[in-house]
This record gives sequence, C-alpha cells and structure tokens, in this order.
Amino acid sequence: MVKRNRIVAFFLIVAVLAAVIGTTVMSTAKSIKLGLDLQGGFEVLYKVKPIEKGDKIDQSVLLSTATALEKRVNVLGVSEPNIQVEGKDRIRVQLAGVKDQAKARSILSTEANLTIRDVNDHVLMSGKDLKPGGAKSSFDENGHPDVVITFKDASKVKQVTQKVLNMGPPNNMMVIWLDFQEGKDSFKKESAKPHPKYLSAASVNQVFTQDSLSIVGPSFTVKNAKELADLLDAGALPVNLEEMYSTSIGAKFGQDALHETIFAGAIGIAVIYLFMLFFYRLPGLIACIMLSAYLYLTLLVFDWMNAVLTLPGIAALILGVGIAVDNNIITYERIKDELKLGKSVAAAYRAGNHRSFGTIFDANITTLLAAVVLFAFGTSSVKGFATSLMVSIFVSFVTAVFGSRLLLSLLVQSRYLNKKKSWFSVKESEILGLNHNLAHPPTKYDKIDFVSVGRKFLYLSIVTLIVGVIILSIFKLNLGIDFASGTRVTFESNTTITKQVVQQEITTLKLKQPEEISISQNGAKSGSLTFKGVLSKDQIAQVKSDFSKKFGSEPNISTVDPIVGKELAMNALKALCIASLGIILYVSIRFQFSYAISAILALLHDAFFIVVFFSIFRLEVDVTFIAAVLTIVGYSINDSIVTFDRVRENMKLKKKIRTVDELKEVVNESIRQTLGRSVKTVLTVIVAVLALLIFGSSSITNFSIALLVGLVVGTYSSIFVASQIWLMIKTRELNKNKVIETVEEAK
Repeated sequence: MVKRNRIVAFFLIVAVLAAVIGTTVMSTAKSIKLGLDLQGGFEVLYKVKPIEKGDKIDQSVLLSTATALEKRVNVLGVSEPNIQVEGKDRIRVQLAGVKDQAKARSILSTEANLTIRDVNDHVLMSGKDLKPGGAKSSFDENGHPDVVITFKDASKVKQVTQKVLNMGPPNNMMVIWLDFQEGKDSFKKESAKPHPKYLSAASVNQVFTQDSLSIVGPSFTVKNAKELADLLDAGALPVNLEEMYSTSIGAKFGQDALHETIFAGAIGIAVIYLFMLFFYRLPGLIACIMLSAYLYLTLLVFDWMNAVLTLPGIAALILGVGIAVDNNIITYERIKDELKLGKSVAAAYRAGNHRSFGTIFDANITTLLAAVVLFAFGTSSVKGFATSLMVSIFVSFVTAVFGSRLLLSLLVQSRYLNKKKSWFSVKESEILGLNHNLAHPPTKYDKIDFVSVGRKFLYLSIVTLIVGVIILSIFKLNLGIDFASGTRVTFESNTTITKQVVQQEITTLKLKQPEEISISQNGAKSGSLTFKGVLSKDQIAQVKSDFSKKFGSEPNISTVDPIVGKELAMNALKALCIASLGIILYVSIRFQFSYAISAILALLHDAFFIVVFFSIFRLEVDVTFIAAVLTIVGYSINDSIVTFDRVRENMKLKKKIRTVDELKEVVNESIRQTLGRSVKTVLTVIVAVLALLIFGSSSITNFSIALLVGLVVGTYSSIFVASQIWLMIKTRELNKNKVIETVEEAK
C-alpha cells in the first residue's frame, strides 16, 4: 500500500526549498562582498621599516600603523577596507571598489610628516606640535580654499615667527612641507620650479600670538584641501612603508570577469543537470534539486561569514558542483548495483547508502585537507579560492549525503517505487535472479584485464616522467611575475590594437623595454605587457592614465618584489609537501600504509605531469596554478580512495589471499566495478571546467587548463597507476609472508 503522506512530504519540502531559494537568492547574492578581481580595486603588501636606525618593529607598532592606514582609507571614502597585519613586518591593504587608485596609493604611502622650516631647511615645528584633530579645511579672506592647522602651544608659534621675522627679507619665510626628504629636498631648489613640492611658503611680517596658521596652496581646491586636513588629522605614519607586492584592477575588468564567469558557470551547471537526469532519472532529478540547494546554501554561508568572493572563488564554487555530483554518483551507482543483484528498492536503497557513506566521507576529507593547506599558505586570491572550496566541500557533503538521501528516502518509504526500478535507470535485462550468489553485478568491462593493460600504462608513465624531467631541465617553467617578480600590465581596448601601437605607447612613456608584449588572438582588443623590474608608483600612475585615454579602459597592473616571488615559490613547495603528508597520514589511519603510499605516488605523478605540460606548451605559471595543482591533489586522492575502498571490500570477501593471481583478480574486479563511476564523475567535473575555460574570464584560463589536464591525468592514474603500485607492494608482501590475511585489510 502506497503511503501518500511520504509523497506529500516530498513535494512539500521541494516546494518550500523552491520558494525560499526563489525569493531570497538574488538578495543573498547581492549582499556578498566581491573581491578586487570582481569589482575592481587596489591591493598592496607593505614591508614595514623603522624611520630611524635602532627603532624596533614589534606587534604594537604594526597595529598602530594599521590603525593609521585605516584612518587614511577613510579619507578616500572606501567602504569596508581590509587591512591585515601579516607576519613580523608586513601589512596587507585591500581596497575594493576604489575609483582613483593612483590617489589611494599616494595617500596610503605618504608618511604625512608635516614640518615647518625656514629657507635654509631647518626645522622650526613639526606634526608633533599639532593639536589632535587640529587640521580643518576652510577659506581665506579672498575665498580661496585653505587648511587651518592648530598647534598645542601658542607660545611656540610666537617664538618661531619671531625667529623667522628676525631673518629679514627675503629670508623671512615659513615653508610648510609634507614628507620632506633630508638630503634630497630643499627650498632653494623647489622654489625655482613652477610646481614646487612644498605646500606653501609665506613671508612673515609680524609675530603671531595665536595658536593657528593657515596653509594656502597655489592650486588648492575645496576637495584636496579637505583631503590634506583629513590626512593631517589621521596623523603621520610611525614607520616607513616599502611596497613588496601590488595589484590594481580596473572596474571594467572586474565586471566583465564576473559576468563571464557566472555565464560559464551557468552553462556548466546546466549541462551537469542534463547529465544527471539522463543517467540517473529520478535520483538524478533529486540530485539536481539538491545541487540547486547546494549553490544557494554556499552563497548563504559566504554571506553569513562576511567572506569575500573572488574570481577563483567562483571557480571553486562551480568545481564544488562537480564534487557534489560525485557524492551523489557514488551513492546512486551503489544503489544501482544492489538493484541489479535483485534486491528490492528499499533494500537496495539501504545497502547503497550504507556502503557509499565511508567512501564519500574519506574522499571529501582528503580534498578538504588540500583546501586547508591552500588557505594556510596561499595569498589573498588563493585564500579566496581555498575558502570557497572548503565551504563548497562542507555544503556539498551535507546536501548530497543528508539532503538527497532524505528526499529519496521519502519516495522509497512511500512504496510507490517498489516496482519502478527503471526509474533508477536500471533495465529489467540487467537484474539478476535471486539465486546468482554474486557479491557484485557483472559490468560491461568484465572481459578487460586491467592489470595487464595497467602494467603497460605504468611503464608508459615511468618513461613519460623520465622524459618530463629532461624536458623540464631544458625548457624550465614559464614563471609569471608571482614567482619571477616584475610588473604585469593587462589592458583592453575599444579598437583593434597591434604590438607596434603598444610599443609606441611604451616609447612615449619612456618606459624600459618589456620582456613580453602579448596581444590576444580574439579580435586583438586586449593584451598584456610583462616587465622584468618593478615599476615605480609614478610610472604605474602614468601608465594607468595614458592607457585609459589611449585604449578606453583602465588597465590592471600587478607588481611583485623578488623577495615575495621567492617566498611564494617556497610556500608552494611547502604546501604540496604538507598536503601530501597529511593525506598519507589520513589514508594510513583509515586504510593501510600500502594504500597511502600508492595514492601519494599517483598524485605526485599527476602534479608532475601538469608541471611538464605547462613547461612544454610555455603556459604561464602563477599563484593560481598552485591552487589548481593542490586541488587536483585533493581530487586525485578522492578518485583513488573510491577505487581503494572497493579493493578493500573485495579483499574482505576473499578472506585470505594465497596467490598473485588472486591479488590481480581483486584489482581487476575493483576497477571494473568503479570505472563507470570514475568516468561519469570526471565527465561532470570536466564539463564545469570546460565551461570555465571556454566562456569564463581570461584571468583564470591557465587555472582552468591546469584543472582540466589534472582531472584527466588524475582519473588515469587512479585506475592504472595507483592500483598497479598497490599491487606491486602487496605482491612483495605475499611473496614474503606466503599469505595475506584480508581481515587486516578491512580495518
């Protein structure tokens, strides 16, 4: 008898989900903070240095500097700036949405040390003499904008003006400076220029007894007079700041990247939905419902966390759809196997869920390990990717394991599906009789000897790795500025451009010759320049201004100091090592060391293959490349664990292993039983990555290529490399001990 209340509960839950998502998804999406690469903005990493020798940079100095920088950001009117102390002597500043990036850079880095000097450059008063909050923008008697500064001690003002008055004409002048540089600046040198560096120079014809003075700049406007007053009120920086890394992204680049990546994601997700419906029918429909819930909940969690969504973060969100699909596929394939063995729908559902849970849990934990390592060692954009990946893994696990199972259980328990095995994409001809005495149903791959084929592929992999080492030693890697240091300028044009046009602009700006000028093949309306050294702040401002006028949009400019480049390279190596060790430890605890070492060698094979691929095709290696490699490390181990989980299960069925042929049969059976799942899973994730590659932003093209290559190689290595290495280890153990007790394998 059909329990209609279960069916009603199913449709009620689906209706509530649809209503909640439909009415709140847009407001949730709009409230999420977007990173620099999606809305434009400015990021800089400063090295904090003492002003005077002997001064120490400790945590209190760093915090006070960060506070001073935050006050300056308020001058710019930037909402929700992100200012973080990093390590022992660094501060990272992120200003999303800032419009005038040149001004932002100038205001942040200026020391704001106010000094009042005589014509011989001797200090008369300094910013320390200012009363707190004593700078105000105003107007002089002629209606010109000025800044009135109030001092702590009126008697000192009287003393200073008396001293200057006594110097007599033409030397009776008070010169007001901002950030005077000893040995470089002087009044005599600057006074001859049409636009001197000092703020003002006024003759003193009487002794002042009040506690305030007025600064009237020759080109003061109401706006810059207010900015100067605010800057003086914010106070002078207690340290010197040296730029080690910076990136500035134009608003148009950010908007285009956002729209392109969302469009790519929509296409990829739509194809995955069709894929699931075609292969799994009713369970596939439930998977699509919960994938929609996954996307919504991930955005909701991001909003609750007040996290910043970056371009790689959106890529991780879309990649998470592939992970969520994988969680569903593992369960559905198990249910299909049980149905083919002749079990009832309810029994197949229970057995499939029970047998798939451990596999899903292990696979997600290992991918999560890679994401945690990425977060620990990554820079801002990579941290954004890692954050999104961690949230995606958690939410996909909850929606796939609990959400999908809840909905499917309601329909199964309603008994409406009892005679509808075809709704699970199982044909009547595939269902065995009850007296078959088989632990697993036959597969379409039963006639393939994967061990024999795999041995040949393993030898091919060994030869490929040797050739790869030779290729890598000859061609090296095409390191981007993240690792090699330098300056990268990326720009778009309203009209078709050529290298000659760009070269002419470089000559006009009197910049040094770039290492590379690259023009896009798609309509030749975008390009990039790479400089070996780091451009100065003035040069960056000049390039931004000139390229904006010439090509119609503000360019993106990134600079990386050599020290930061080396640190990024070291951190990348550390991340790979720590991720590998963490995975070895986890797999050893959950399985056995033989499984762990086999899986790690396979994933190192995958990582090296990606590196060689990038070397051969001269693709640029940047910091997002490391994120892609570590993601593949997590995903490859995910695939290997699914195969090894079935190996462990089949070993347990054998009770004892006494011959090498029995070991080979275990490997063959395990690959045959999981190959369908592996192919379907990798296809769904490849669809998402291909969508990113074809339709997504060019900023993550190389990132998408690395993921694509890694997915294909990772699936290959899980089937042919990891299993072969495990077989070799266990064969050696068998030859030594004559028998393998499979009870130990099952622990």
